[in-house]
Amino acid sequence: MQAVIIGATGGIGRALTDALADRSDVTQIYALSRSRVDLAHPKVIAGQIDILEEESVAAAAASAATSAPLDLVIVATGILSDGPDLQPEKSYRHQSRAAFERVFAVNTIGPALIAKHFLPVMPRQGRAVFAVLSARVGSISDNRLGGWHAYRASKVALNMLIRNYAIEQARRNPDFIAASLHPGTVDTDLSAPFQSNVPDTQLFTPQTSAAHLLSVIDGLTPSNSGKAFDWAGEEIPA
Repeated sequence: MQAVIIGATGGIGRALTDALADRSDVTQIYALSRSRVDLAHPKVIAGQIDILEEESVAAAAASAATSAPLDLVIVATGILSDGPDLQPEKSYRHQSRAAFERVFAVNTIGPALIAKHFLPVMPRQGRAVFAVLSARVGSISDNRLGGWHAYRASKVALNMLIRNYAIEQARRNPDFIAASLHPGTVDTDLSAPFQSNVPDTQLFTPQTSAAHLLSVIDGLTPSNSGKAFDWAGEEIPA
């Protein structure tokens, strides 16, 4: 299996790369990020990508697909907060155009550009998986608390894109799977400012989350394509 991890220097992305490198069914992993991955493993090929620059995404896809079609592509990028100027909104009064533009750029537009250039170099027959890290808060029907407007909306939009890709790719390859995955609350830089109320038993290490996510991916079938699932494999309602 040829795999690609985009966002490979992040907590979950790095853990996914390490976990895949230890698997006997994985022959090669392209570990892509804005900064080159430092991982000395014979299966891992490190590369650079800027998901907000289409030329960079196109070049990364072309390079990764040189030797063989890509059986597994995981997009492990995302943004929730960044200092005082970008924080999840507690009320509609806190919304700003700048925050929406930045959050949507990373969480929705970037993965869309990745899909544009990586889906065409994935197999036309046989099992293949395109997965993105989403979030439970991207469920409209499960929203009980409100708030976090830009982040929630960006993940809703991402989940809709995955549904679109599933429909389109099924015409090209009936065994293709596109899925959104909720990794749980993971001890990474993204969640660090929001961990104070999370019980220790509900805060995963990146390694634990990666193991759960790969187990979910392994269990997906074409009938699951276009849907969102949490770390335990339970479907998240739209």
